[in-house]
Amino acid sequence: MSAPSSETPASGGENPPPEYDGLTVDSGLKPAGPTPSQSRFQVDLVAEAAGAAAADDKSPSSDASTVASGEKAAPDVSDPGAGCEEAKGRFRVVNFADPSAAESPPEAVPADGFQNGDTVMSEGSLHSSTGGQHHYHYDTHTNTYYLRTFGHNTIDAVPNIDFYRQTAAPLGDKLIRPTLSELHDELDKEPFEDGFANGDELTPAEEAAAKEASESKGVVKFGWIKGVLVRCMLNIWGVMLFIRMSWIVGQAGIVLTCVIILMATVVTTITGFSTSAIATNGFVRGGGAYYLISRSLGPEFGGSIGLIFAFANAVAVAMYVVGFAETVVELLASVDCLMTDEVNDIRIVGTITVILLLGISVAGMEWEAKAQIFLLIVLITAIINYFIGSFIPVKSKESVGFFGYDTTIMQENMGPDFRGETFFSVFAIFFPAATGILAGANISGDLADPAMAIPKGTLLAILITGIVYLGVAFSTGACIVRDATGNLNDTVSSQFLANCTDAACKFGFDFSSCREKIGNCRYGLQNDFQVMSIVSGFGPIITAGIFSATLSSALASLVSAPKVFQALCKDNIYPGLGMFAKGYGKNNEPLKGYILTFCIALAFILIAELNIIAPIISNFFLASYALINFSVFHASLANSPGWRPSFKYYNMWVSLAGAILCCVVMFVINWWAALLTNVIVLGLYIYVSYKKPDVNWGSSTQALTYHQALTHSLHLSGVEDHVKNFRPQCLVMTGYPNARPALLNLVHSFTKNVGLMICGHVRTGSRRPNFKELSMDQTRFQRWLLRNETKAFYTPVYAEDMRQGSQYLLQAAGLGRLRPNTLVLGFKNDWRDGDMMNVETYIHMIHDAFDFQYGAVILRLQEGLDISHIQGQDELLSSQEKSSGMKDVVVSIDMSKDSDGDSSKLSSKATSVQNSPAVQKEEEDDGKAPTQPLLKKDKKSPTVPLNMADQRLLEASQQFQKKQGKGTVDVWWLFDDGGLTLLIPYLLTNKKRWKDCKIRVFIGGKINRIDHDRRAMATLLSKFRIDFSDINVLGDINTKPKKENVAAFEEMIEPYRLKEDDMEQEAAERLKNSEPWRITDNELELYRAKTNRQIRLNELLKEHSNTANLIVMSLPLARKGTVSSTLYMSWLETLSKDLPPILLVRGNHQSVLTFYS
Repeated sequence: MSAPSSETPASGGENPPPEYDGLTVDSGLKPAGPTPSQSRFQVDLVAEAAGAAAADDKSPSSDASTVASGEKAAPDVSDPGAGCEEAKGRFRVVNFADPSAAESPPEAVPADGFQNGDTVMSEGSLHSSTGGQHHYHYDTHTNTYYLRTFGHNTIDAVPNIDFYRQTAAPLGDKLIRPTLSELHDELDKEPFEDGFANGDELTPAEEAAAKEASESKGVVKFGWIKGVLVRCMLNIWGVMLFIRMSWIVGQAGIVLTCVIILMATVVTTITGFSTSAIATNGFVRGGGAYYLISRSLGPEFGGSIGLIFAFANAVAVAMYVVGFAETVVELLASVDCLMTDEVNDIRIVGTITVILLLGISVAGMEWEAKAQIFLLIVLITAIINYFIGSFIPVKSKESVGFFGYDTTIMQENMGPDFRGETFFSVFAIFFPAATGILAGANISGDLADPAMAIPKGTLLAILITGIVYLGVAFSTGACIVRDATGNLNDTVSSQFLANCTDAACKFGFDFSSCREKIGNCRYGLQNDFQVMSIVSGFGPIITAGIFSATLSSALASLVSAPKVFQALCKDNIYPGLGMFAKGYGKNNEPLKGYILTFCIALAFILIAELNIIAPIISNFFLASYALINFSVFHASLANSPGWRPSFKYYNMWVSLAGAILCCVVMFVINWWAALLTNVIVLGLYIYVSYKKPDVNWGSSTQALTYHQALTHSLHLSGVEDHVKNFRPQCLVMTGYPNARPALLNLVHSFTKNVGLMICGHVRTGSRRPNFKELSMDQTRFQRWLLRNETKAFYTPVYAEDMRQGSQYLLQAAGLGRLRPNTLVLGFKNDWRDGDMMNVETYIHMIHDAFDFQYGAVILRLQEGLDISHIQGQDELLSSQEKSSGMKDVVVSIDMSKDSDGDSSKLSSKATSVQNSPAVQKEEEDDGKAPTQPLLKKDKKSPTVPLNMADQRLLEASQQFQKKQGKGTVDVWWLFDDGGLTLLIPYLLTNKKRWKDCKIRVFIGGKINRIDHDRRAMATLLSKFRIDFSDINVLGDINTKPKKENVAAFEEMIEPYRLKEDDMEQEAAERLKNSEPWRITDNELELYRAKTNRQIRLNELLKEHSNTANLIVMSLPLARKGTVSSTLYMSWLETLSKDLPPILLVRGNHQSVLTFYS
């Protein structure tokens, strides 16, 4: 709608005012601030400066009429005319305006500034991605020509990061882009409220976490150095560096030690690359390894790994603290200051240490970070102290094996000298020293920019620590001999010098006695774990380094375990652990998680038997590494468009190799621990899979499932159908899936895990079709099917009438080979009560099925099928269907409550969409879902007592949900339709609910050939490998039916006869054209024999199959265009009345059974 010309006068030569979707511009003075007619976006009126003074006064901050506060700008008011009243009804108001904006003085707006009626979006409202920092590009161009930027003169929005945020995102406010309805729908149509786009939904836990993150002020966030690099280096440089590295060199030699270090580094580097790829594929929240794995592979893997990873970190605290306590107790023992005995002293020192560490952790991440920096300085000082000492040979240290750098010593230590060890056992001892690469990722929630910090910090830490390990290995192997006595008198005399071959002989020492008397030598690489202290410039600094390495690793694990555990609990993967999800303080600290970690660590410290638990912990960490690597391979294999990591230096096959390497290393370190780890992970995986947590993280498992389904569907389409692989793939006209439970349950019984089942639903109405509502129904009822464990698809369509809708479904339902081949209908019990054109439509649906080469199946229960008119049998209507936007009255074909034939329509008794049938189960986890629950109980409404007919209908509708007792399924295979009439009962009796039922076969025959026909059928069934309990040959099918039954049939069809013999031919033709369902006298006489057969078959059915659990019978055919719909309907009525549940089946006359292999 354009602005009124009186308010926006156009000068000569100007274009006419453009259309702005109901937004008009007022050129007069208006106060700032939101008004009732405000659009969902902030629209600023920007004018040219009236004069030089105004131009001089204008600053960049006022160019776009924004407020100086830095918040989103308040709009000036548009004309509150008819156009804006229209807009007010059409658009949702999302008020991002700063309340203080109302106090800003209004600016004069000259009329000529709006000669084109342009409205300009404010920079603050559209382009602020930081929630307050505005960027303007207009400071050199102040007239309106430059201000009319593309996209700012329409309600259609330009691309903006804030549109892609999740609700309550911690990085900034979420803006809502105009919905397609708002831009596209007609003006008088109310747009429906949009939900989130696919993948934008947050679980309640994520939303709460995001809200906490967005509300917290003054949160401490770390950069890549303090947050990742420092933590990873401290965790990797464990106590192993100082007290085991020299022993490994003594055992394996310099070359193999370097190989061991490089092997371990390869595993950790590949894992580092994989971690970097996952961490840069979107915003990373808190939870570390658990978050990375769960969002990549889904909650099953994430939940299982998250629990054991948190537990492994908690027990690792005990391991590191005990290592620290052992060093302290050794020092106490050296000066004879033990408090009790060594074991109890370790417990006492360990307990005091873990309490102090807990205090540092609880004090906050900032204090913990400061402690880590201090410990890193001590550790680096100790390493430098060692290298300085290695270059300063001291005479007094020669007796303990340190002679300074020498090529002879290096050559002697180059090869291995395994003593009771092997290469793999030494590798297993070293590898835990290379772990710890996830220390930075584990506090991902406390990083300012995880996507940048995790790759840079982790990979640099692996590089630095790997170089230091190699340096220490080379250094110790080049200046220290393997064995030394520590005795200054073990010198070699000149006469024995020729016989001395050791490297120490060069320096005048003879340590050959060490080989003869094992245990006599207490020094050297092989014997002294503290040899680095001896070599160092100042020994106590190495002890301080050991303290630093153990305490820093313990502190990192003490922080990691609660953070990972908190993230796991917030996602509600394990329902009983929700109490640990709550965070405290500005940093959302998991205090309860700290206490739990402290208790676990303290328990293992008091046990003080960590030699058994240590390999299990290493395997837990390796399992996490393996899954991180596998996550990258899996995501790359799935080829999802959402897998776009900004870190490009990864390869899916290298990641797969890394995952395999991690698994191999697990078994190398300890085979039984590896088995135990796999059993625990598998057990937790099965548990989480069974619980099915209500989360959707867009995992690569989903992506790969889609990829495989697409690939297999395409592959299947290239294969011709074969009779051996025939499956009944049913298009079931159920309407709402829960409207006809008996029809749904019976068809599901023989299609479950066998064939395709599609629940078709044709929606008709007098108003314009509401496709958005259709889409919402599709989502809701598909979810209902899944929750009720019904393996089917729900496919609704809009159409002018039922027949057109069914034709749409018959032509378009399915995909490739996964297409229906059988149409299943409910019998139209009420066909005589309403408009007979409904019968015409119903019968034509059957004809259409045969035209499309479908089989046809009709189920009849005497009580009826449709329960949608019964209110409150379990639950009432969904809250969504009660909303005002969903009350489109549906004018259906005139049918009463049992209009089962109209399998996709509601009753015509002034019903609306909101009277759709109730979903039968209200899931407990509906409240956790991001969308509203499908149906809710209305506890205030009184329970309506059911009449007897409805009571029987409800009971009958549930009969196929129960296990069928011992009984029979009677198959009346009168006509050969290709075998579908026989295949369906066979599939049915293979199911658990029907396995106690026996198949009885009834066929037509001649009285004088009954035995021959029985043997022929028995032979055929045995070739088909179908078990049966009995075969009955009916020789009296063609006997005339009873007179009373014939009379009853005549009475039934009497109202529908044309009786053309009693009227003029022209009048008869007019009546037949207007009412094509009329039965002509000629037609009735022509098909008299067929009519009598249906009446006679009903008599035989009552005689032989009155007690059957189910009757499956050949559906009689009617030639299209010859038999009127009412006569055909009368045949079906007569054939199936007053019987147990009956299934009328007619295949498409293509073989579906074969006896060839």
